[in-house]
Amino acid sequence: MSHVDGLLGRLSMYRLVTVALAAIVLAALVGAATGAVGVDPWGILAGTAVAIGATAVVSAVGGRLVRRPAHLESSVITGLILVLLFQPSLEPSALATLAGAGAVAAASKYLVAVRGRHVVNPAAFGALVAGVVGWPLLGTFGAFWWVATPFLLPVVAVVGLAVVLRTRHVAPVVAYLLTGVAVVLQQQVSLGTAPTDALWSAVAQYPLVFAATIMLTEPLTLAPRRGQQIGLAVLAALLAFVPFHLGPVSNTPELGLVVANVVAFVLGQRGGVRLQVAAHTAVGGGAHEVLLRPARPVRWRPGQWVELHVPHRADGRGERRTFSIVGAPSDGPTADALAVAFTVPAEPSSFKQTLAALPVGATLHATGVGGDLLLPRSTTTPLLLVAGGIGVTPFLPMLEAGTHPDAVLVLVLRTHDAPPYLERLAATGVRTLVVGPTTGGPQDTDDAGWELPDGWHRIGARLTAEDLAEAVPDADQRRAYASGSPAMLAGTVPVLRAVGVRRVRRDVFSGYTGGRRRPVTRGRADAQGQTEVTTSATL
Repeated sequence: MSHVDGLLGRLSMYRLVTVALAAIVLAALVGAATGAVGVDPWGILAGTAVAIGATAVVSAVGGRLVRRPAHLESSVITGLILVLLFQPSLEPSALATLAGAGAVAAASKYLVAVRGRHVVNPAAFGALVAGVVGWPLLGTFGAFWWVATPFLLPVVAVVGLAVVLRTRHVAPVVAYLLTGVAVVLQQQVSLGTAPTDALWSAVAQYPLVFAATIMLTEPLTLAPRRGQQIGLAVLAALLAFVPFHLGPVSNTPELGLVVANVVAFVLGQRGGVRLQVAAHTAVGGGAHEVLLRPARPVRWRPGQWVELHVPHRADGRGERRTFSIVGAPSDGPTADALAVAFTVPAEPSSFKQTLAALPVGATLHATGVGGDLLLPRSTTTPLLLVAGGIGVTPFLPMLEAGTHPDAVLVLVLRTHDAPPYLERLAATGVRTLVVGPTTGGPQDTDDAGWELPDGWHRIGARLTAEDLAEAVPDADQRRAYASGSPAMLAGTVPVLRAVGVRRVRRDVFSGYTGGRRRPVTRGRADAQGQTEVTTSATL
């Protein structure tokens, strides 16, 4: 999985979805040309041009009006989605409906938005509006979701899986699929269809897979917490597949998505927040901290992430990245500020280069706050925190909060350098175990020139079950958290299981190889134990 994470991490979320949708459209063209998909290939080509063109033009106009650069790749994504929803045709009325859906979708990014954050999935909203007004105005039907066809299912499933792995939104996707399949199965079987045939129909001929993997997973319109995401995924599926009519509105996938988006917006940080750069600091371990002062209070809890949007001439990894919130020192003039930290490699992404170079006073935006890497409610629960390098960032505000005194921190280091935030970590007084190259001790400064603070102990060059069991004999009684790169976690989780830990909540820093992604999923349970995953930081 670390190899897959690394490969997908080289692409921004926008680029990955663009490639995924382009693959589906190309497969549809092949299917249409060979007769495997019953649509007009020329209609696909014309619709693609019209949908992308209309979306891009309206986005550009909206960007000029609000004095914000339009995001071309976002317009391409919206246009490609709409092409796969509306029946391909060369009829002027059909093309006009598709253009209208694209225009409404693009306009929604500016009109159905609060403080710069769009509230609903643009493509779903455009399809919903076009479906309501298309018939009375043009005599055309709404979204047909013709992408749901057996010929395209393998392509949709593969690229959809890539998107889900990149975002790590497995839990809501599974909830949507299970709910939708259950509803369709009940309907089909009640009509006399054999259960196996009904199951195949639900998967191959209903837009469950496409809606769940491509549209439900849009990060900006998801609820901030995993439980909320699961509940809203169930709601979206019910509104999509349980038959009902309320005037011009009936059950459709686009209606389910839009309603779920609105509820998610109410549950989350309502709108983007303007941030001002307050300071830049080197915090050790090759990490760079940016202190940010928000224009208004930002609700967050230790362990959560913030998504930052920095407009610039971006490389393939995009203009948005997600970072664990380090917080700011609890005293002094920056108590109302946020801080994020990241490593700066020899060849950093354009995002990191731009963020690290922003002068004090420059502004950027936070587009969302969320994450489930949270401390247990009971303050008496003992903790075992394992961090790899910059992976310590979500744990620092937890430890500084001081709400859970019985905690053990394990730092897994790859170099002789001191870990990030050495002084702040030492000030928490938490018992800390260091794993990695010789790091010295209270009386033995290593080559990097740092000493182990009082209460810190080195337990080996690499993390082993034997060393961990000896140093933390009650590890199996502790709530375990692990944060770091995919490779580090791949080696750490088996060690934790070997010492009796049954449940590990992980924070995957997939940005080690180029991008990141966010969000939150529950890992697969097996005979050895259960793993929960919440990707909530970028390097």
